[in-house]
Amino acid sequence: MAMRAMTSQARSHEGRLFMSLRTKFVLFISLIIITTCSSLSWYFIRSHTDSMTSRVFGRGSILVKNLAYNSRFGVFTEDQVILNQYIEGVMEVEEVVYVVITGPEGKVLAAKSKGTLIDRKRLTRTPATSLYPDPASAKAVFDSVASEPIVRQFTTTNGERLYDFAVPVRRRSSEEPILESLSLKSQETARGSQATTQSLAKADGVVQVGVTDERMRQDLNAVIWNIVLLTIAIIMGGIVTTILLAGRIITPLRSLAAVARRVTEGDLTTSVEPTTRDEVGQLTGIFNQMTRSLKERDLAISTQIETITKQVKQLTTLNQTGAAITSTLDLDKLLTTVLHLLVENIGFTRMLLMLYDSHRGLAFGARAAGVSEEIERAVQAVEIPIQDDGTIHAELLLHGWPILVTDITAAAPRLYPPVLAMAGEIGVTSFVCAPLKSKHRILGFVGADKGAQQCTQEDLELLTTIASNIGVAIDNALAYQQLEQLTQSLEHRVRERTQELQTANEKLQELDLLKSTFVSTVSHELRTPMTSIKGYVENMLDGLAGKLTDKQSYYLTRVKYNIERLTRMISELLDLSRIEAGQIEMHRVAVSIPELVADAVEGFQTIAREKSVSVRAYHKGTLPLIQADRDKLHQILSNLIQNAVKFTPSEGEVRVEAELIKGGFAQVSVVDTGCGIPPHELGKVFDKFYRGDSVPPETRGAGLGLAITKSLVEMHGGQIRVVSSPGQGSRFSFTLPIEPSSP
Repeated sequence: MAMRAMTSQARSHEGRLFMSLRTKFVLFISLIIITTCSSLSWYFIRSHTDSMTSRVFGRGSILVKNLAYNSRFGVFTEDQVILNQYIEGVMEVEEVVYVVITGPEGKVLAAKSKGTLIDRKRLTRTPATSLYPDPASAKAVFDSVASEPIVRQFTTTNGERLYDFAVPVRRRSSEEPILESLSLKSQETARGSQATTQSLAKADGVVQVGVTDERMRQDLNAVIWNIVLLTIAIIMGGIVTTILLAGRIITPLRSLAAVARRVTEGDLTTSVEPTTRDEVGQLTGIFNQMTRSLKERDLAISTQIETITKQVKQLTTLNQTGAAITSTLDLDKLLTTVLHLLVENIGFTRMLLMLYDSHRGLAFGARAAGVSEEIERAVQAVEIPIQDDGTIHAELLLHGWPILVTDITAAAPRLYPPVLAMAGEIGVTSFVCAPLKSKHRILGFVGADKGAQQCTQEDLELLTTIASNIGVAIDNALAYQQLEQLTQSLEHRVRERTQELQTANEKLQELDLLKSTFVSTVSHELRTPMTSIKGYVENMLDGLAGKLTDKQSYYLTRVKYNIERLTRMISELLDLSRIEAGQIEMHRVAVSIPELVADAVEGFQTIAREKSVSVRAYHKGTLPLIQADRDKLHQILSNLIQNAVKFTPSEGEVRVEAELIKGGFAQVSVVDTGCGIPPHELGKVFDKFYRGDSVPPETRGAGLGLAITKSLVEMHGGQIRVVSSPGQGSRFSFTLPIEPSSP
């Protein structure tokens, strides 16, 4: 996939190219050659042009100045013969077209013209048509004070370009040396050696010489053509050389690119032969080495991919085997599913699995996969007795050794005869076997073969790995079977026990009902005579039966105290009986906690004063009304205050505190300075019929008051708790919701 992606990218990149490297190289070098040659040619032509133009101007200046100097006398004397002689000498120069000498009044003293140009190539002129400058140009020279020639360029009607050199003729000053007449050639040679120190006197005449540049232009055109041809020849030679050089460089690169393209397409057998020993040849050699490395790496990757694919397939099969193992605990279904799954995916042709019973020393319960139904039924009937006799089965099931047999003929004496016969019948030639182990126990073995292909050590290692998973699965399935049998046994026993418990519970319920009925009946029956007895005792104490002695009063007082005590116990028993039977009805009304606390406290003032104990009520802040059963709350407070007064010594204090706490609850606490409760008894004070060991016998009750108090608090949706330390007193606190909870 990676090679194909690289090929696709290379082709996409190649599609975007519009110019080859060779073309780029040739164009670049050719551009450099053309630019360099053109620049040099232009520079040479420009320099030559400037040189020729300078020569024309120099020659024209020398001619006109020498003619003006030599013809001064003829101009002053207006001697036309002398002037014509000088003019003839000047006209001999090829570039001179005309000569005009003008006198002081603008009169032309002498003039001569070669005529108009009629053949540019041969520079032929016709004298029939004279060519002279504009007469007005001479007048401008008369007015000039310059001593140097005045040059004016103009073009004739046939396109010829002429340079008109004009210089004024002035009289010689006294300081000017007298020079001999020179020939034109001598005067041109002596250029710059003569000084023309003329005064600024008025000009006596004007000498004009017309010079053409046609010859110079023809020479320049010839030079340009030669330079152009030479430049073109150099450029063409450079381009040819560049093409040859590019071909020498690019052709190996093209071959290298073509081979690289084939490599990207997956052909790693191709290579390139180096044709040079330069950098390109070195690159070709390195590329060939890279191709060989890629080929070796591709072979290694292919091998690794095959190995990984095989391992992935094996791991997938192991995963599927694990899923099949965990999906069922039915031993028969488990073994059949695993064997067929391994045959279909792991590469084995046939597989055999047998269980082992170590107590009986017997291999049994064979399962086979990859064989015919007839062979499978025959295999299932095979049972192998296992003894430590050196057979393959003994090594597997007694010693737990994995076995690799590359030739079944050599291992035939070590095989159980019925197994050997069936193996020969189905064509087994080589096989591997591995024990099924779990928790250091051998549960059986599994064997496999690959048909005509010989089994290897790798096959044995794979089968050993699979066998460990199968062994654990078989152990789990056997354990599940045992657990299922145990569960069935336990379920039977539980059902028996449940029936027994149900019968006992029914009997207990009957007894509880009888107990409740008995307690209720006895309490009612006892309350009436106890009330009568209490009434008679009170009448006797009041003197209705006559005057009593001190001893009689003492005895009757003790009788009254115990009667009241019995009455309270009977009331508590009745209350507890009704609570347990669910016969207590709640009559909720709006209750003011401060008023309720004050009422309860007031009811115990007489008893408290008899013991010299102060009982006071406190409340923090404003407490809202709560919905509660007033009588039940009064009973709760009465039980707590009565206990506090009872266990508080003389000069002690009992405080009843009411406050609002977080969570929407009101809290009432009864605090005393009594003897306190030991820590080991704090968890039992609310239990029914519990009486603390630290309580004096004369103050002990039935142990029902706090139990009834807790039940009444919880019926209101609150909680009760106690905090106490021996010798420091106790604090009983209970909470009540401001808003009653829904039943």
